[in-house]
Amino acid sequence: MCRFLAYSGDPVFLTDLVCAPTHSLVHQSLHATEAKTETNGDGFGIGWYGERTEPGLYRDVCPAWSDENLVNLCQQVRARMFFAHVRASTGTATTRANCHPFAHGRHLFMHNGQIGGYLKIKRRLEALIPDALYDVRRGSTDSEAIFLLALANGLAEDPIGAMARTLSTVRDLMRAADAADPLRFTAVVTDGETLTAYRWACDGRPPSLYYRQTETGLVVVSEPIDGCREGWQVVPKGGTLQATRGGTVTLAGPDAAVARRMAA
Repeated sequence: MCRFLAYSGDPVFLTDLVCAPTHSLVHQSLHATEAKTETNGDGFGIGWYGERTEPGLYRDVCPAWSDENLVNLCQQVRARMFFAHVRASTGTATTRANCHPFAHGRHLFMHNGQIGGYLKIKRRLEALIPDALYDVRRGSTDSEAIFLLALANGLAEDPIGAMARTLSTVRDLMRAADAADPLRFTAVVTDGETLTAYRWACDGRPPSLYYRQTETGLVVVSEPIDGCREGWQVVPKGGTLQATRGGTVTLAGPDAAVARRMAA
C-alpha cells in the first residue's frame, strides 16, 4: 500500500505540507503508522497546478526520504492545488512510469489500494481502455489502468458515477477470474478545480483517509501529517469527499448504488 496527500486552497509552498510537518509524507515514506507496511520506498511523485491549465509532474524511483531534489523542489514550488504520493508496490515494477500521481490533460490521479488478482485480469482490463487513452499508458499498474478507464467512462463530467462504473467493471472481471483478494480503492482525482476523494472497498476494509479544512485550504491525507488525530476528520468507509477550489467540502456517506457495484 501507499501514502498520499492532496491540497487545495490558497497557494502554499509544497514543503509546508510534504516535508516540514512532524509526520510529513516524507517521514511516512519510512515510518508509516496506518499502512500494511511501515516503509513506502518504491518511488514517489508530486503533481501541482501553477499558471497553466495542465499540471506539472515530478516522479522518481528513489525513496522520498533520500531524494534531495524532492526537498529542494518542494522548497521552491508554490501551488494552489497539488498531490504528493509515496509508493509501496503491490507487485508491479518499481519504475518512474509506475509512480503516482498519474496525469492526463488537466487531470491528476493517485491511488492507495489494489485490484485483487490484478495479473489475472490485466489483459482483459487493458482491452477495455479506448485506443486514444491506451496510447498514453506508460506504466503497468492497476492504478493507471483504473484512471484511464474512468476517463473513458466520463470521469471529467461525473467523477463519482464514472468511478463507480469503472470499479463495477473491475469487479465483474475479478469474479470471472475467481480473484479471491479484495478490490480496495482509496484515491483522489482532480481537474485542477474540483477535487474528489474516494474511500471504497469491496470487503469493507478500505485504506485510511482523513481530511482537514481551514480558512485557507483543504488537506486530504492517508495519515495525519502532524502525528495526532485532533483536528482531522475521517472520511467514512464507503464514503466520498468532494470540494471545489475556494468552496465548501461535501462529504457523502456510503452510497447504496456504489456499494452494490463494489459488493463481492
